[in-house]
Amino acid sequence: MRNSNSRLRMVMLGATSAVALTFASGAAFADDVAIVQPGAPGEPAKALSVVEAATIADTSYSLDDVKFMQDMIPHHAQAVEMAALIADRTNSSDIVDIGGRIDSSQADEIEFMQDWLTSRGEELPGDHDHHTHMSHEMMGMATAEQMSQLAASEGVAFDELFLTLMIRHHEGAVSMVQDLLMQPGSAYDPVLFEFVNDITNDQTSEIERMTELLGGLSGDPRAGLSAGFRDAGEAISNLTLLASLPKPAGFFDPENPSGLPPVVPPKEEEAEEGAETEASDMAEMDHSDHAGHEGHEGDEETAEADDAEPDREDDEQSNEDTQWGSRSPLLSFSNTDMAFSDDKLIVGNYHGFNIYTLSEDAAPELISSVVCPGGQGDVSIVGDLLIMSVEQTRGRVDCGRQGIGEDISEERFRGLRIFDISDPRLPTQVGQVQTCRGSHTHSVVSGPDADGKIVVYNSGTSSIRDEEELEGCIGAVAGDDRTALFRIDVIEIPVDDPSQSRIVDSPTVFMDTESGQ
Repeated sequence: MRNSNSRLRMVMLGATSAVALTFASGAAFADDVAIVQPGAPGEPAKALSVVEAATIADTSYSLDDVKFMQDMIPHHAQAVEMAALIADRTNSSDIVDIGGRIDSSQADEIEFMQDWLTSRGEELPGDHDHHTHMSHEMMGMATAEQMSQLAASEGVAFDELFLTLMIRHHEGAVSMVQDLLMQPGSAYDPVLFEFVNDITNDQTSEIERMTELLGGLSGDPRAGLSAGFRDAGEAISNLTLLASLPKPAGFFDPENPSGLPPVVPPKEEEAEEGAETEASDMAEMDHSDHAGHEGHEGDEETAEADDAEPDREDDEQSNEDTQWGSRSPLLSFSNTDMAFSDDKLIVGNYHGFNIYTLSEDAAPELISSVVCPGGQGDVSIVGDLLIMSVEQTRGRVDCGRQGIGEDISEERFRGLRIFDISDPRLPTQVGQVQTCRGSHTHSVVSGPDADGKIVVYNSGTSSIRDEEELEGCIGAVAGDDRTALFRIDVIEIPVDDPSQSRIVDSPTVFMDTESGQ
């Protein structure tokens, strides 16, 4: 600050932006400083006390938290209102159970929200104060007409409408939580944060239960199909299923053939509790068996039979208790695309491709499996040539299964592979075209022409290679019209010598025709 005649000095206090002004005389006026809040233009300023001035610094909760609580109370209240209609309108024990859970959980949550607002001096809405600013569609609230329709229904019609409205209602509550957590500074209060997460978890579980129950009420043959891997329930309409083939050997993980996410091991405490329960059950069984042998020696065969046939309910319970990871495996063995030529069917896969022969009556017959990992696996057939898209960075020139760990490698392959399938039992790789972004999909445009050349348009959507790995691959450099983004590759494949296949042009797709960018 430039010195002035008044010899004013500025002192910064700690890490704050407070400023104390001290005159040359040394007199301090800290206790006499007025705290004011300016009004709108043309309005007078308002004097504030220290407590009033600091109120805005109270970040223990936000206005978004308050609005959430005020909106959620009538939202919950409508669910309780809908549940109250159940008793006289259905004989479904499942629906009655849902109503009981709503009564107990949502009534408690309404009380919690009312206490939360009251303790903070915030306005308390009425249970049935359906605010005009609440969007029924967004929040999942039932309209007055829908509530009247529900009240006038009974039996299966009531069950179906109740579940439909309540699923939407619960989804609305989950959306409200998601909207809240997106706001800066919201749910800072740990108690509130735990509360909103409980809402999400509880209502998501209820949505799953109700969705399954609603499916059982539907007349659609697809509703209620049994789950399974190779034995799942089936339904078909206006079609005839001739054959259903599993993935060939070598094209699935034998340790996880269904490709499920990993099982989450139970926590140590849960495992210990389970072990204690199991030990207690075993002790009771031993005691029971001992008593039985003393009084009923002839029960031995029955006990053996029970051991041989495990309790199905226990098995189902253990399956329900299993927790699965939230991440699925890599798409290492996913089928992607199919190509047909004469009596041949080729099924592309992230792991390579499989060749089948077709006949009019019999099921497709697998005649060869080609392991060549690299992802995507979009396939096309032109004569005796098979063209396949490869996009993943783990793809190798030699079709190796070990992948590539280096950022830059001469062994990496991303682009179009070309195979000779004249002997479908022993396909051979006869050509490759490396591209900057690999190949997500490709389209055969023409050929073979008079010169025996096939023209293919190639599209890559993955990351751009380092130019050190493939010359001409320019990244997302702002303003650089050489970038590999937003381009297609025009590829020429000579039928007589596919090893000479090459990119002949790479036009931009969204180019500014004036600037070229």
